[in-house]
Parts: sequence; structure tokens; C-alpha cells
Amino acid sequence: MKLILTAFGVALSTTSAASFAQPTGTMYGAPQPAQQPDQQAPSAQTSAVQPSGKARQAIANLQTAVNANDVANIPARLAAAQAVASTKEDRYWIGRLQLQAAAKANDVAGSAAAIEAISSSGLMPAAELSKLYGALGGSYYNAKQYDQAVAAYQRQLALDPTASEPNIMIAEVRAAQGKPGDAATALQRIIQSNVAAGRKPEEAMYRRAVALAYEAKLPNTVELARQWLTAYPSPSSWQNSIAIYRNLRTNTSPDILDILRLAMVTGALQQGLDYQLYAEKAFDQGNFGEAKAAIDAGIAAGQLKASDKYVVSVMQGVKGRVPTSADLAAAEKGASIPSAFLRVGDRYYAAGNYAKAAELYRQAIAKGADKDLANLRLGEALARSGDKAGATAALNSVSGNYADAAKFWLLYVQRQG
Repeated sequence: MKLILTAFGVALSTTSAASFAQPTGTMYGAPQPAQQPDQQAPSAQTSAVQPSGKARQAIANLQTAVNANDVANIPARLAAAQAVASTKEDRYWIGRLQLQAAAKANDVAGSAAAIEAISSSGLMPAAELSKLYGALGGSYYNAKQYDQAVAAYQRQLALDPTASEPNIMIAEVRAAQGKPGDAATALQRIIQSNVAAGRKPEEAMYRRAVALAYEAKLPNTVELARQWLTAYPSPSSWQNSIAIYRNLRTNTSPDILDILRLAMVTGALQQGLDYQLYAEKAFDQGNFGEAKAAIDAGIAAGQLKASDKYVVSVMQGVKGRVPTSADLAAAEKGASIPSAFLRVGDRYYAAGNYAKAAELYRQAIAKGADKDLANLRLGEALARSGDKAGATAALNSVSGNYADAAKFWLLYVQRQG
């Protein structure tokens, strides 16, 4: 599995032939400063600020050089103005002119010094100063001076604690530094603070946080994916969340068939290989009806062709082995051990008889079958039959290796009418 990170988003790609369609496209665009520092007009409050008589001429000389972009004379005139500055107003205007000159010269260090001078004057409103630090952080980011960028964004955040952009950009910096875990944690803090304040985080923020957590293999990646899915359920979020869950586990996980069933009902099967894997896992369990249903669905979706070598092989393998109603009734009557009730329940599930499947799964539980697996399958059957309350109760009782799959199924159940 290869994760591709960029400064402004993520895309997942894979070399595994038996994986789901991967989360794709730009996950999160890092916000950029709307204005360069030198382009920000002074507020009405600061427009009325006047330099001292002592420094007025030196500041005027500096302004003339800056406006003319007289780079040869700007340093000397800046030093002369700083030498005679005696008031906060002097420092404010010198800082603004210094910032204008530094921005034109793409001098990040000079911009930082100018912003510090403006800040020390105490004359610029916090909202305007916050934007300057945000722009400075962007300049440091572009220059790949990442620690300085974080410091600038932290200053921005101190001036405007409610702003989300600084934390978002801090996350982007950490990602650029090759620290996806730190980046994901930063975004999770934003998500949590927004939720606590009653604000719904943007979906792009969830997507970016999940992608970074996935890259870092954080233990809470799956839970974060479920949070995204809870907030923004859609075929895309189902596809991506299930893909991430599957790729963090393996195709031999005990809940693989259950996750593939969920992928089918939520539209998360997106590629021919997805349908093939579903058919393979069902076939391996002797559930030939479900294997055929997976192939039929893939053909209907335009992801498989009846002439495909694999499709031909599966269809030949299930020929004459898909149970009829009479076969199912006979198998039910002959069931005596817990696993047999589970198998017959699966056959009824494949046939679309979810009520009967639920009945067999309940019998499996009563006979002593693995209660977590049986309750998971029971919850699936009840969910497909429309019994929301029953499905919720069954899925909530699942623990152990099947707990994560049950939680995903619960999200599907909760979205039912």
C-alpha cells in the first residue's frame, strides 16, 4: 500500500490486486492567505496614527524608496528611520514600510522582523495582526522553513483562538515534515473542538484527518473513519471508510465476508476486483448463491463482463450448486450443530430471505455458536429485513474480532428510515 501525500491533499493508490477501490482525489486543500502582508490596507483606527515630528522626514524618505522599489537605498533609509524612531507610532509606520519592502523582495526574514515591529507597537488590531502572522506562516511554509511556519501559525492562533486555519496549517506543516501522526492529531483537535462547540466540521477536514491517520497507521484510524462516515454518509465516504478498514486488516480477517456484504448494500463495491473478492470469499464458504449474486451485481454495475475469465470460472463453479427453496428447507431440517445453523442462515441470506436467515442465526446462537459472529450475521439479516431495533440490539452485543464490523453495520442501520 502506498500513500501519496501532497501539501494540499492526499490520494491513495495501491499495488494490491485484491483491494477495494482506494480513497481517491484531493482530500483536503490547505487554505492560503487571501492577501500578502504588504497588500493589506490599514484600518480606520491605524490610518489616523501619525509619526513623531522627529522621525517624520526619515519615514517619508523610507516611504519614497519603498514605493519606488529603490532596493539599493532601502536598507540605509530603513536604518536611518529606525535610528530616530522614538514612539510606538514611529515603530508602527516603519514596520509597515519594512513589511512592504520585504514582501516585494520575497524576504521572509525581513517580513518576520517587520511584523514583530508592528506587533510591538500595539497599534494594529488583533484581527489584522492575526492575518499578518497567517501570511507569514504561509511564506515560511512555501520556503520549507517548517518550524518557523508553525511558530507563526501559533502566534496567529494566540491572536484569534477561534480561528481554524492556523491549526489546519500546522497540520499541513507536520505532514510536509513527514509527521502524518502529528498532523492527524492536530486535525482531530480541531474536529473535536468544533463538535464540542456545536459546529459541524467540514467533510474535507475529516477526509484529510483520516488519510493522515491512515498514513501513520494510528490505532484510532478506523474510529476516525467512522466519525467521518457518521457526519457525512455517502457512497464516497462508505467506499473510502471501508477501503481503509480493509486495508488496515487483511483479506483473511474473520469479518471479511461481513464487510463485503456491507460494501454491497452501501454501494462501496466500485471495481471489478471488489466484486470478484466478494464472490471468492462467499464461494470459499460454500455459499454459492452469494457468490453468484456478487458476480451478477458486478455485471449489472458494468464492472464485470460475462466473458471475463474469472466470471466464467465462478459461474461454472456454482452451476447446479445454488440451493433451491426445497434445498434450503432440507438443509434447515437437517441442521443439528451450531455451525450448520450458521451455514443455512448464510444460504437464506444469499437468497434474499432475510427473515428466515435471522431465524437460523438465532437458532445458531441458541445451539452455542460463536455468539459474536452469529449476532453480527443476525444484525445483518435484520438490517436487510428492515428491523432497525432488532438489528441494533444484535449488533450492539457483538464484541471481540467482529466488533469493528458490527460498528460499521450499526452506522448503516442508523441511517435507515
